[in-house]
Amino acid sequence: MLSSIRTFFARVAELIGHAIGRVLAFIAWPFLALGRWLGGRSWIVKAPFAVVLLLLVGLYGYFLWNTQVWTNFDPDYPARYAFAQTPAPAAPPANAGQAAAPATTPVVGAEGVEGELRTCVRSGIVDATADLIDFNVNQNAWVSSNILYKVGLFGLDWDRTPFLDNKAAFQRGVNQAIRRTTVELVDALGRVRGTSQIDNNLQDARGNMQFDEYTWYFGLSPFGPKTPTPSYYRAAMRDLRSFNDRMQSCAVQFDARGDNLLQFVERIASDLGSTSAILRERSENHNGGWFDSRADDRFWFAYGQLYGYYGILTAAHHDFAAVVQNRGLTSLWQELEQQIRSSLRIQPAIISNGREDGWIMPTHLATMGFYVLRVRSNLVEIRAVLDR
Repeated sequence: MLSSIRTFFARVAELIGHAIGRVLAFIAWPFLALGRWLGGRSWIVKAPFAVVLLLLVGLYGYFLWNTQVWTNFDPDYPARYAFAQTPAPAAPPANAGQAAAPATTPVVGAEGVEGELRTCVRSGIVDATADLIDFNVNQNAWVSSNILYKVGLFGLDWDRTPFLDNKAAFQRGVNQAIRRTTVELVDALGRVRGTSQIDNNLQDARGNMQFDEYTWYFGLSPFGPKTPTPSYYRAAMRDLRSFNDRMQSCAVQFDARGDNLLQFVERIASDLGSTSAILRERSENHNGGWFDSRADDRFWFAYGQLYGYYGILTAAHHDFAAVVQNRGLTSLWQELEQQIRSSLRIQPAIISNGREDGWIMPTHLATMGFYVLRVRSNLVEIRAVLDR
């Protein structure tokens, strides 16, 4: 009996080995054929091929490095802001009027209602958003618009393979959090009222962040070459920092009102709800375990989104400190931050999309979906308190 089992597994291993060998032979065949053809040619023919080969080796080396090395990746990055030591909005007095103040002193809104406040200090939300853009496109190369990422694996989209797409999906998840925040900065946070003028810096940042994530230098455009994606995002980063510089000098304002915070929290909860639905659909309908080639990009997109919102929501706690304190939200907000940090501890080397009742292959998508829903639940609870 034991001998039969050994024979069976040996036969299975042999078949797998033959299959892998055939795949490798198929991949290597064009290169071997080209090598044989070049063997009898002169150096005039060989030289251009040598240059192209060196260029390809260099490009693929650069591509592999950028997809595998995550520079300055740190799930605890919000701690670097030291918000506890940074001036933050304080609850305004009941009958305070508007008064001039130094650039580092909060300026109370004219109506003097709870949570309504203009500040002449930098916004933590704006700084965190700009720093996330810097992390995505300067400290790391933006993978999605890399020419070799666009070419794919022999024409197959990298997102549809289990290889070299994790960092790209993570960056797009972070980018989703940035996009949502720039929209809210234009629509509410950077304005006194809905009828007030939209700030040009914030409007430009929002427009640049909406640019396609995959554009390289050339595209299907009747107007010729396109500017690549990272340059648009860098422009958005500069606009955000310019807005914060102007705000520090009291040239513009950031309204830390309760209704603005309510809307911001509500939009983030909706954004995470959409991600939760994507994770659920993949988890329920594609139980391929370790062989689900799309599970990894779904997982790392959600991870990147939470990574981005971790810094942004931690900054929101600072910017809306008066509202959080006056509405008794301190413990709820701390729990929200703890839940996001807990989700960022999940960093599997290989993403598995197994059945929820399976015992061999884990179900990382369902686990990530659980954490996304926990964070969304915390946001909904905070919104309910703000809406009272």
